[in-house]
Amino acid sequence: MPIVFNKNIDNDTVLAVWKIEETEAQLMSGLQLKQHELDVIASLNNGKRLLHWLSTRLLLRKMLNTSEYIDCQMDEHGKPYLPNLGYHISLSHSYDYAAVIIGKTRKVGVDIELIKHKVKTIKHKFLSDIELAQKQIGDNVNGLYVCWCAKEAIFKWNGRKGLEFKQHIHIKQFILKDEGELNALVELPEGTQELNVKYFKTSDGYMLGYVVA
Repeated sequence: MPIVFNKNIDNDTVLAVWKIEETEAQLMSGLQLKQHELDVIASLNNGKRLLHWLSTRLLLRKMLNTSEYIDCQMDEHGKPYLPNLGYHISLSHSYDYAAVIIGKTRKVGVDIELIKHKVKTIKHKFLSDIELAQKQIGDNVNGLYVCWCAKEAIFKWNGRKGLEFKQHIHIKQFILKDEGELNALVELPEGTQELNVKYFKTSDGYMLGYVVA
């Protein structure tokens, strides 16, 4: 399993990305699966969806560095969690890559996306006019993907339904780089919170954003 990126964000948080090159059988051979997970696999059929599901679970297993069974479930909001561990986790995948972030003490969120120009056609669905007026966003494909990954990572960090990208998450002015950070104001039921999101662009055209808070 080729891990292409591995970073200890702090003493309690780690982020890893790897390229999916294995077959379904190879991925499954590295997992301990129970019947409810086999049922999920059967519902996914073949193809990328199954590879993504298997690869994120195998990467999670490698990161936790254990031979014990890892029970990864989804709560009522669709957020993954580990019922037998107190850790926070977030999973993401896009085409040939899978990403996992684990936080032992703080909530986490991660998103990885293959950069495509068609994002320009949907930018008004997830960005406000004020955000689009920022010159580093506008029609800049990289800037648009930074914002998308940031908002998706925040959505996963929050882990609750009802958070709307355009209405509740507001990207503040930032300097666009291949690797950088931005701040976003997030309107939550308990009040507005400002979050810092780190992001980077890979050499083969993917954008990744993550938040730890």
